[in-house]
Amino acid sequence: MEVRVVIMAAGKGTRMRSAHPKVLHRLAGQSLLQHVLDASGALGAERTIVVVGHGAAAVEQASAGPNRSFVRQEPQLGTGHALQQAAPLLGDDGTTLILNGDVPLIESETLRRLVAASAGARLALLTVQLADPHGYGRIVRAAGAESGIATIVEEKDASAAQRALREVYTGAMAAPTRALKRWLAALRNDNAAGEYYLTDVVAMAVAEGVEVTAVQAGSEAEVLGVNSAEQLAALERHHQAAAASRLMAGGVRLADPARFDLRGELVCGSDVEIDVGCIFEGRVELGDGVRIGAYCVLRNVQVDAGALLRPYTHVDGEGLGARIGARAIVGPFARLRGGAVLGVEVHVGNFVEVKNSNLGDGAKANHLAYLGDTDLGKRVNFGAGSITANYDGANKHRTVVGADAHIGSNSVLVAPVVVGAGATIGAGSTIARDAPAGQLTVARARQASFPGWKRPQKKAPPA
Repeated sequence: MEVRVVIMAAGKGTRMRSAHPKVLHRLAGQSLLQHVLDASGALGAERTIVVVGHGAAAVEQASAGPNRSFVRQEPQLGTGHALQQAAPLLGDDGTTLILNGDVPLIESETLRRLVAASAGARLALLTVQLADPHGYGRIVRAAGAESGIATIVEEKDASAAQRALREVYTGAMAAPTRALKRWLAALRNDNAAGEYYLTDVVAMAVAEGVEVTAVQAGSEAEVLGVNSAEQLAALERHHQAAAASRLMAGGVRLADPARFDLRGELVCGSDVEIDVGCIFEGRVELGDGVRIGAYCVLRNVQVDAGALLRPYTHVDGEGLGARIGARAIVGPFARLRGGAVLGVEVHVGNFVEVKNSNLGDGAKANHLAYLGDTDLGKRVNFGAGSITANYDGANKHRTVVGADAHIGSNSVLVAPVVVGAGATIGAGSTIARDAPAGQLTVARARQASFPGWKRPQKKAPPA
C-alpha cells in the first residue's frame, strides 16, 4: 500500500518570541521538524511533503532530503488550507499520513499503528486522554457508540459540554488518499476563526459512511506540541529523562539523571559511568568500563574499554571522527578534535589540544601542548609547552615523531619534519630540519649574560 506523509510546518509560532521559524527550534540537538521527519521516515513512505510558510526558505534549506517535497502556504488560513496546498502531490491511491511539525516526540511505532488502522479505507485519528484538554479539538463520539467518532469540535467552536470532554484530537491522522482529496476540496471556512479546518473532514467521512476510528497515542508526551519556550524546555527534560532511563536500564551508571544531555546517539558497553553535566552529540560509543568525568562534551567519538575522561574534557570528532584507545587517560581540560586517534594507554593531560593526529600506544602529552597533523610513535613523551607548527599560512604539513622519542618542554617542531626513533629534543628548541634517531638535538641561541645592564626606566612626566 502506498503511503505519503504530509507534515504541516507553516506556522510562525508567535508565542516563541523568536525570529526563527518555530519548527526549526531545537530539541535534543536537532530541530522539532527533523524529529518528525525521522519518526515518519521509518515508515518508508513514497514521498514526504512539508507544508511551509513562515520562514519558508530557511525551513526548506534545513530540512531538504530525498523523496521530500515542499509546498508553501501563503497566507496561512488553517490546517485544511495547508493540506489543500499539498493535495496536488498526493496521487490518488493508498494512505496519506498527516502530522504536525511541532510535535517532536511522536514515535514511529505509533505512526505505524495509525497507518495500519487506516489501511487505505478508514479515517484513523490519533487521540489521547488529557487531564487539561484546553486548546485541543475535542473528540465527539457518535450517540450510543463506544468507538465510533461523529466529529471533532475545535476549542473556539465547542460548547461548554464539549469543552468538558477529555479525549482530544492530537493533530495526526491517516486517511484514504482519494477520499481525502475530495474532502479537502469541499472544505468551508464558515467558523469562528474564518479558517479551513482539516478536522471538518471527519463529519464528511461520517456522512459518506466511511468508518472513523481512533488510535490511542502511547503516551501524552509523544503528542504534545511546542508553542512556547517553556513548553520546549519541558519536552526537552522529558526527552532527556526518558533517554537516561533507557541507559540506566541497560546498566549505565549516571551520577544524576537530571544532569545528563543526549543530543544524538549514545552506545554504551557494560559498567560505563557518567558523571554530572555531560553532553553527548552525534554518535558516541563508550566501551566496557569507560568512565566519563563531570562536564565533558563528546561528539562523534569512539572511546574504547577502560578509558578515563577526566572532568571538562571536550572531544569533537567533527567530520573525521575521533577515537580514544583502551585504558587511555584524557584531561582534565583537554580538547580532541577531528581525526584525533589515541592508542592504548595514551595520556593527554590538561590544556592539551590534539587535531588530525595519531598518538601511538603509551604516548604522553601531559601539559599545555598542541599536536596538529602529527604522528607520534609509541611511548613518545611530548613535553609541556611544546607544539607542532603544522600550518605555513597556506598549507598544512605533517610532523612524524618516532617511537621512544622525547620532546623537551617549550619546543616547536616546524612541519614538515621527522624526529627519529629514540631521539631527544632539548627543551626550548625550534626544530625545522629532521632530527636523527637516537641523538640529542638542540636548536636554540647560546645563553648570554650582560654585566652592568640596566632595565629601562619610565620617563618622568613633564612638569
